Amino acid sequence: MARISSDPTKGPDSRKARDGLPGPVGAVVGRFERHLRSERGLSAHTVRAYIGDVVSLLDHFCAGDQESKGLNGLGLTVLREWLAAQHADGASRSTLARRAASARTFTAWAHRAELLPHDPGPRLAAPTPKRKLPAVLRAEQAKAAMSASQAGAEQGDPIALRDHAVVELLYATGVRVSELCGLDLDDVDHERHLVRVIGKGDKERAVPFGVPAEDAVSRWITAGRPSLATESSGPALFLGARGGRIDPRAVRRVVHDAVGAVSGATDVGPHGLRHSAATHLLEGGADLRSVQELLGHATLATTQLYTHVTVERLKAIHDRTHPRS
Repeated sequence: MARISSDPTKGPDSRKARDGLPGPVGAVVGRFERHLRSERGLSAHTVRAYIGDVVSLLDHFCAGDQESKGLNGLGLTVLREWLAAQHADGASRSTLARRAASARTFTAWAHRAELLPHDPGPRLAAPTPKRKLPAVLRAEQAKAAMSASQAGAEQGDPIALRDHAVVELLYATGVRVSELCGLDLDDVDHERHLVRVIGKGDKERAVPFGVPAEDAVSRWITAGRPSLATESSGPALFLGARGGRIDPRAVRRVVHDAVGAVSGATDVGPHGLRHSAATHLLEGGADLRSVQELLGHATLATTQLYTHVTVERLKAIHDRTHPRS
């Protein structure tokens, strides 16, 4: 029976992964993948992770020669045995929690599709992952990173102009790196200082940005982008060195270089700038619900993580400065 890597997001593509399953079971995975892509509108990375987890589950299920029963034999015992095997292989709490969530999503869909007579997913327990506080820059460090990027752009080099616009817009809006890469020229409303973002699940939101980001983006569009644009550039706002739409790896390099120029700053990537933007908004007095809307979080619980960041900072300041700390 085929085996997949311990991390499905880094393993083979979903078609190759499910090729090792018996035909009928592999066909079910194909249907589930189409459901995730077409009906739920999930990103390619998220779909790949879901499918990798489900293929791992069904691989375990079929290894017990239970596929002859169809999915009818996929009950709570099988789910628990699968997670136990993952735990024995050294899977972390967060990995186990994610895989349990993938299994519950799959069994719920299979039940609705009348492939399972009962849904065992709600009874599947998994360890609660430990939530790590995200690494963030201090406000003065973020300002220094923006200044370092601006200094590089002063010579007028197109790549440097682009890089400055990228870091300014990331920090100003807190958008995800995938959202930034997907921006088109007409997504930017220069008069109202708003950017139209298509987030997870194809949900659209408008995010405001300030004057520094507007200046950097406008200068990139007028003085930098024309030098890199080609016939195949299309409407993409940010371009790579060869004229195509910029990719997340290039954006990560840009952010690491900008932050790396700041002495003593924590090395963060684009998501670190997103964390920093959210934290600084809350520290500046923004309410949690507004930050949730700006970041495009589906639930307030996700945004609440940033309140822990600010509390930890307050505690650190108190411990460092209060005479009776």
